[in-house]
Amino acid sequence: MRPEDLVVRLGGDEFGCSADPPARHRQRRRTGPSSCLRRLREAPFTVEGVDLSVDASIGVALAPEHGRTLPELLQRADVAMYQAKRSRRGTTVYDPATDQHTVGQLAMVTELRRALDNDEFVLHYQPKVSLGNLQVTSVEALVRWQHPTRGLLPPGEFLPVLERSGLMQQLTRWVLRTAIQQAASWRRAGMPLQVAVNISPRSLLQEDLPARVLAALLAAELPASLLQLEITETAVMTNPERAAFVLTQLQSRGVEVAIDDFGAGYTSLAFLRILPVAALKIDRSLIKDMLDHDEDEAVTSAVTDLAHRLGFSVIAEGVETEALLDRLAALGCDQVQGYVISAPLPPAALEGWLADWQTRRSTPVETAAAS
Repeated sequence: MRPEDLVVRLGGDEFGCSADPPARHRQRRRTGPSSCLRRLREAPFTVEGVDLSVDASIGVALAPEHGRTLPELLQRADVAMYQAKRSRRGTTVYDPATDQHTVGQLAMVTELRRALDNDEFVLHYQPKVSLGNLQVTSVEALVRWQHPTRGLLPPGEFLPVLERSGLMQQLTRWVLRTAIQQAASWRRAGMPLQVAVNISPRSLLQEDLPARVLAALLAAELPASLLQLEITETAVMTNPERAAFVLTQLQSRGVEVAIDDFGAGYTSLAFLRILPVAALKIDRSLIKDMLDHDEDEAVTSAVTDLAHRLGFSVIAEGVETEALLDRLAALGCDQVQGYVISAPLPPAALEGWLADWQTRRSTPVETAAAS
């Protein structure tokens, strides 16, 4: 890039470049990124005496044909970058004909920005039940979008677009703050429930995450032990050393950490030894067919045993039937969550459900276990 060009770090390992080449070089706008990538690959990078090779995927959006504003160009360059990643082509120029996210999803990005500004998101909470005593001691905060015209939208409808648009960190901060405030409210009312919050991969690698989490806890006067952060295998393996550093800071202050969707990614077992993890959440893909496939049960049993040997508790998510719940209990699973217990509920509805659960928790779960 030239001295007069703008280069910024968007977050993580993503960078944005804005350039306005002279008129005589306009025809080179499409070939310039390939030249940039070639020079990057050829450049020597030495870190602590080790020579490193650096590669990249580059997406290109051109003005005015692909957009006239910076947000439009950034969005479409981002789409092109992910196309370059998928196709392994190195550089890709934005092509509206191959952009599955054009029109509808670009409109959704605008709506999502408005939703964040207008507090249109809400949290529902799904209880986790201890299989040892059938007590509910924790819940998971799950975000929903209260769309002004389409009604209540589940996360699958908007989170992928939110992630691609670069808005995920803003939503993660809101979810974290709101869930902590709700947990503090329940504690003041005599219901000390631990609340689990999902942390996006980008948020996990942010240097200020521990400070933001601790500031939110302090502001709400909530003990750190009543917060659990759920991170995915993918988030950890993006930068294991960085993840371990951030999580250790949080764990040292009393915040619990759980690895979510365990078994769906590629966690190195070696890193489980150094990560300050309190729990593993077994991915539903491993347990949903467990009653019909001995192999799935064997994997689930092995993961449960490994977790216990490492001092972790085991949570099974997506449990839909009592028969599956019984089998997980027999394998030594510590907690379960899923529709066999309860769907995610708004705060007021969860409070009513908890009161009812106290009076009926011996059925149908214990009855089914004894039959």
